[in-house]
Amino acid sequence: MPDSLADLSRQLQKFANDREWQQFHSPKNLASALIVEAGELLEHFQWMTEEQSRALPQEKLEAVAAEVSDVLLYLVQLTNALGIDPIAAAQAKLSLNELKYPVDRARGSSKKYDEN
Repeated sequence: MPDSLADLSRQLQKFANDREWQQFHSPKNLASALIVEAGELLEHFQWMTEEQSRALPQEKLEAVAAEVSDVLLYLVQLTNALGIDPIAAAQAKLSLNELKYPVDRARGSSKKYDEN
């Protein structure tokens, strides 16, 4: 059982290799599949109130977890196809966001960094 993103990545590559699916896993196709799965994730929340989205019944939570898994799997496959280290990329982005959204200006605000 994978317990890290690197383990999951290797498991996904083996899964695709065993089925000879690499031919279908171009960055374009993986990005498209990722968006489709993200849309399926969003569909579970369509028409819900904020409160309802925070208190999903167990059956709905399990369905959402399955869609989250699909999104994660395609994202990991996309990073593999492009040679991107997703952890390093996320850490770099977090550092950039810390500069864009200093605590004293961003606390409690949903405004974008370039808005007053």
